[in-house]
Formats: sequence, structure tokens, C-alpha cells
Amino acid sequence: MTTQVQQIMNKLTHIESDLIYIKEHLSDVVLTEQDITSLCQAEKDLKEGKTKRLN
Repeated sequence: MTTQVQQIMNKLTHIESDLIYIKEHLSDVVLTEQDITSLCQAEKDLKEGKTKRLN
């Protein structure tokens, strides 16, 4: 039983460190209003043929 408890504790510790990492980097993926406006404008330009995809 002790081995199982230790395994669970190890997994929980790993999950906790993953969550900490996600929290620290969450602001990296948040879009501002200006970002959203720019993306909408880029989509509009693409539809109107003013630009093309780079991929």
C-alpha cells in the first residue's frame, strides 16, 4: 500500500508542477483587443485577395 501511495503522490507532484508551468505561461496566449482586431483585418484582407497565406 505504501508504494501505491508514493506513486500517487509522485503523480500529484508532477501534475502540480505542470499546473504551475501553465499558470506562469498563461499570459503568453491571451489575446488583446488589438490582437483580435488585427486578426480580423488580416482575415478580411485574405478574403479580399489583398494578401495570401504564407504556408
